[in-house]
Amino acid sequence: MASSGNTGLKRIIKAGQYSWQGLCAAYRHEEAFRQEVWILVIAIPLALWLGESGLEKALLIGTVFLLLIVELLNSAVEAVVDRIGAERHELAGRAKDMGSAAVTIAIINLIVIWLVVLF
Repeated sequence: MASSGNTGLKRIIKAGQYSWQGLCAAYRHEEAFRQEVWILVIAIPLALWLGESGLEKALLIGTVFLLLIVELLNSAVEAVVDRIGAERHELAGRAKDMGSAAVTIAIINLIVIWLVVLF
């Protein structure tokens, strides 16, 4: 297997650049991701204010980051499925539905944890 020449610090910097490009692409092209970023912007100060312990604050903030992670993965699956072809295929539909289900579960997780911690 040929080496790309990116090792050590250079590899870490390149990985960071690719990650930043992915975040920017998600924000630019995915409405749901934009909405969830704004939820994060609101939720972090709320969590820091309302959480009584470090653990509570971490749980509240962590659920929003988890939602963003799942949304990114869902968007990646959708992009790959859309890239492969526009024709309807049972497996493509199933993949998209499963990604959507993962986002829904992440949202339910966020709501349940916020309710349990705050009430």
